[in-house]
Formats: sequence, C-alpha cells, structure tokens
Amino acid sequence: MQDRYLFEYAVIRVVPRVEREEFMNVGVILYCSKHKYLKMIYHIDKERLLAFFKDIDIAGLEENLLSFKRICEGGEDGGPIGLLDAASRFRWLTATRSTVVQTSKVHPGFCIDGDETIQRLYNQLVL
Repeated sequence: MQDRYLFEYAVIRVVPRVEREEFMNVGVILYCSKHKYLKMIYHIDKERLLAFFKDIDIAGLEENLLSFKRICEGGEDGGPIGLLDAASRFRWLTATRSTVVQTSKVHPGFCIDGDETIQRLYNQLVL
C-alpha cells in the first residue's frame, strides 16, 4: 500500500469589494512538507468575474495572481518572499489579508500524489 502524506491547501479568492466580503474562487494552493511540494493553479473566468463585479481591473488582478504564482514557485522572480523555503512561502501566501486576492483558511488532508490532489481540489472548488 502506498503511503499517504499530510498536505495543506487553501482556496484562492477574488474579493472585488473587500467591505462586502463577497468572493469568487479562482484557484487552489497546495503544500506538502514531506515532498517539499508547493504549487498553485488558477483560472480567471473573465465573463463570470465581470458579471460579478463589472468594474474590476482584470489586468491588475492577473498581475496579482502571477505574483502569487511566482512566489509559490520560488526563486528570484518571486522577490524576497520567493527566496524563502517552501513552508515560509506557503504561510506568507495564506496569511490573512484584506486585499482583492485572498485565501481561505488552510485545510489539511492526506494525499499520495500532489499533482492529482491539487487538480481534484481545483475541479471541486473552483470550476
């Protein structure tokens, strides 16, 4: 039997008007310490998002999500936070914030394959 590994994930949300606390799920970030796995996948459904909030800055939102992705991937492209270890980057990305791009609370689970798990979570929680 294959070993299952503890993972943590959060849903990435777009909150166009923070004061209203309404949001739309656009992605998932998953971290597995055992495998040093940290990955994020997202998709902006522009039509749906504009129906939700017609004045949202799509280009600005895309840039914010790309910054999240760069930090998640690590390295110099992620700036100073991108140079931290995977656990620290995950904690920074999932910290509570009051901005247009936010994450849900962190949830735990067990998985065998990180790529399969993040795709399943993405399909369930975003699409």
